[in-house]
Amino acid sequence: MLSKNITLFCMCLAFVAVCMPILFTTGRHLISRMTATATYVAGTHSMAFVTAPSQEVAKKIARYEWKEEINEDSEVLMMIKTRTSRLEEVTKFVRENHPYEVCEVISSQIDQGNPPYLDWISSIVPEKE
Repeated sequence: MLSKNITLFCMCLAFVAVCMPILFTTGRHLISRMTATATYVAGTHSMAFVTAPSQEVAKKIARYEWKEEINEDSEVLMMIKTRTSRLEEVTKFVRENHPYEVCEVISSQIDQGNPPYLDWISSIVPEKE
């Protein structure tokens, strides 16, 4: 099962890296289906990274409510890295191509990292003009 998950992850990563280099994110804003006049106060929400001892426990914890019903959908987490200045484009692309009515697009700024990797992101994602 682990090999299958790793293969799926690599396929998703390869697709994003090869087909959509403009979509690599390091953004810092929570952007969802807001109108042009709405504003978001940075820091209102947080992300929590949680480990679990098994898939059973993770599924129990990950149940969520949508439209007054409990859902247990299987989802694939994509971590897309880009320049912060390109985050709105990433969000727009995801919203236009995602099947969910309200898709999850949240971001967190990269404060530090492996310099060659960060240089690579900068080299393949041009600054917003």
